[in-house]
Amino acid sequence: MRLRFATSYVTLEAMDVVTAPSPAPPAPARPRWHDALAGSLAVGLALAVTEFVAGAFGASRSVITSIGEWVIDVSPQPVVKWAIEQFGTNDKLVLVISIVVVCLAAGALVGLAARRSAWWPPVVFIAFGATAVALALRDPLADEAVSVVAVLAAAGVGLAAMAMLMRIGVSTPTDQQRRSFLRAAGATAVFGVAAAALGRSLVERMAVIADRSGVTLPFARQADPPVSAGAQVSGAVPVITPNTDFYKIDTALTTPSVDLTTWTVKITGMVDREVEFSYNDLLDMAMDERIITLSCVSNEVGGSLVGTARWLGIPLGEFLDLAGVHPGATQVVGRSVDGFTVGFPTAAAYDGRDALIAVGMNGEPLPLDHGFPARIVVAGLYGYVSATKWLSEIELTTWEAFDAYWIPRGWAKEGPIKTQSRIDAPRSGQTLPPGPVTIAGVAWAPTRGIDKVEVRVDGEWREADLGESIGDDAWRQWTLEWDAPTGLHQISVRATDGSGQTQSGQPAPPRPDGAEGHHTIQLAIS
Repeated sequence: MRLRFATSYVTLEAMDVVTAPSPAPPAPARPRWHDALAGSLAVGLALAVTEFVAGAFGASRSVITSIGEWVIDVSPQPVVKWAIEQFGTNDKLVLVISIVVVCLAAGALVGLAARRSAWWPPVVFIAFGATAVALALRDPLADEAVSVVAVLAAAGVGLAAMAMLMRIGVSTPTDQQRRSFLRAAGATAVFGVAAAALGRSLVERMAVIADRSGVTLPFARQADPPVSAGAQVSGAVPVITPNTDFYKIDTALTTPSVDLTTWTVKITGMVDREVEFSYNDLLDMAMDERIITLSCVSNEVGGSLVGTARWLGIPLGEFLDLAGVHPGATQVVGRSVDGFTVGFPTAAAYDGRDALIAVGMNGEPLPLDHGFPARIVVAGLYGYVSATKWLSEIELTTWEAFDAYWIPRGWAKEGPIKTQSRIDAPRSGQTLPPGPVTIAGVAWAPTRGIDKVEVRVDGEWREADLGESIGDDAWRQWTLEWDAPTGLHQISVRATDGSGQTQSGQPAPPRPDGAEGHHTIQLAIS
């Protein structure tokens, strides 16, 4: 009996072993693209939050802007040169796009790392927040408290978004779960893009309404005469460059928005007394209106980074005299609200050239991206050593005591504008029929004026006809009539300034003190 029971027990046990269900197969893991997309969208949403806060409150700076300006500050000069050569005035747009792409790619890596450890997202977002806060603290235009709150909010939103996207389909074996994830991912992307776009639009709107529309400029005490019809030649650019067409080169990734109720400009350093002026104080001062050509040192031969405007402002020498300049002060340092600096000899304020604390440009208050509420304009000096937009301070110091922003980056400390000329018409590479062709362009040598322009078509130099001069500080237009024969032709131009110096034909790059060479174009006549 006992034996039979035992046998039966063993038999039943064996049967249990045989008939026990096999363990269920593991659920399919989430596809890798799921986690990568979740991480990328989470980081993108965090960036969008900082864009929105920057626009909504105005006292913080978006992470993208802070990173971009840091990159601009620390980039080696060869990298800066390459970016300018490759992208021209679109270099900042390319930088912003690159920052966004890199951040989204980093987010994708974070999402993939979260497959191995749930600690990766919090650690990375904490590092993201710490970096963003550090960048905000070095930014003179950012309110530290608001920036910290913005970064914390962005990190929190990013982590929450990643957790939410990861939860949708802890495993993804069904089409329904996949569709749910894609719907959530799409909604996150749309929300992020909308938040970023709204933030950017708010930033621009705040700048537009920064009291500029209510400004009434004073009448000029002295003004250059109106531009005569004889100054404009057919085929050349307008004598006075419209504000919308005037070149824009600066280190600011976004245009600073200045509150006129708190903005002031100070004169400090080697002066008898440090003084400070509000915008209304400036408008109450005697002003002159001068036509001055400005040029960027980065302008290539034949380039477009040059323009002429009618500037309204306080003569720089008179402005500095309000503080009493010490005899040993040999350098004027201009500081922008965003921390950018320039430096030029103090003599430039007193040697008779036109130099202004400008508040007006072509009959209206300075446009925002050209330096509103006030900037420095000095005839005959490249912008990198003189043109301080969004001016906040002028310091008097010695030439040896301070090197401005671009000097440690390999550019010359002195930046006089070189005599240059450009062919505006016809355009290089054009094919024209045989017969009369008008060759036209501009030449400039601020403070010295232009006395002669010569054009070479395939062979010897011929003197061009000059438009009427509108002053030694402004460019001068020129034209030459040519009876074009069939064939391929090479056309060059050179100018001679008022001091008798003819521009060099030896090619030289913009760095360190301005490009040299003759602008040359190719034409096909057939």
